[in-house]
Amino acid sequence: MDRGFYQKLAESGLSMPFGADLVLHGEPDPAAIVRDGAALGRVVEKTARRFQTPLAIPLMDLQLEKAALLRGLGLPEASIATYHFEEPPTDAQMTTLRRRLAEPLTPQQQAHVDAVAYIARQAKDLVPCGMVIGPFSLTTKLLKDPITPTYLAGMGVTAAEDPAVAALERAMELAMLAVERSLRAQLAMGARLVCVAEPAANRVYVSPKQIEEGSDIFERVAMANLRRLKAVLDEHGADLFFHCCGELTDYMLGKFGELDPALMSLGCSRSLWDVARVVPSSTVLFGNLPSKQFYSDKVLSVEAVEAQAAELLARMREIRRPFILGSECDVLHVPGAEATIVRKVEAFLAAGRNFPRRAGR
Repeated sequence: MDRGFYQKLAESGLSMPFGADLVLHGEPDPAAIVRDGAALGRVVEKTARRFQTPLAIPLMDLQLEKAALLRGLGLPEASIATYHFEEPPTDAQMTTLRRRLAEPLTPQQQAHVDAVAYIARQAKDLVPCGMVIGPFSLTTKLLKDPITPTYLAGMGVTAAEDPAVAALERAMELAMLAVERSLRAQLAMGARLVCVAEPAANRVYVSPKQIEEGSDIFERVAMANLRRLKAVLDEHGADLFFHCCGELTDYMLGKFGELDPALMSLGCSRSLWDVARVVPSSTVLFGNLPSKQFYSDKVLSVEAVEAQAAELLARMREIRRPFILGSECDVLHVPGAEATIVRKVEAFLAAGRNFPRRAGR
């Protein structure tokens, strides 16, 4: 796509949340919808219409690729979300899992892919968007303790020397296979913008001290596979919407900037006006209101949301950086807190609509 499209969206004053989960849970049977591609596609379209955005952002379900991968182990579906490798996957397991990834998608993953196709075919005024988990974030979901082997690998410990590092490397290989397969399936259905959600690529999982001392660990565990995904997107002429809501250093932000994402969505641990000095201006920044706190007025009031939105808008105008005012992550449905969450979403959307984009307006 023409990268100027996203700049124009930002300059137009677009504000939007990652809101598909909210809309999904306003439907009568969410559990059935996530297994029905057309129904899920209608939810994604309804989300875009409701929040007045041309970007048809899918549900941010970061368990899909893990479920598709681990079904090869014959695990009960209910146990997959909490399953972790405590030892390196065996050669036999690696062979089985690679082979099973060539089989048809799981019903829920197929619905996710079919929802992209629905937008591409039935809602032609919207941009069909895909969604995948980042390979490193999937790796962290596969291991009981991903931090220790990542640190050991950063020290130079090899897989031959430590089974934990071997488990990390094998999990990363499987994660990349699963994510690339999901990505290609969505691109084949017409995705023109794909959100790669890589929240684990942050300073909690990867030591900033090791990086400062010259370790290439961030490149090895996070960036190498992200570059491979970007190459797949380039191959298909699709754009990258990079998302990371973790705690980030300038080095990490700079590395993400090397991917040349069309859009970059960040968590509220960093102010966007500070991030703007690190991330190239060709990337439209997105965020980063604390949507994880929207569920409670005691934690975050509507007035606080309005004030934070106003500050973001004013600061970004001061530095002349177009951006899209949005949520720091997907705005999750919380039973009993629906009205509270919606009030805050509506508050920041109103702040965005009413803010004068140019001084003197």
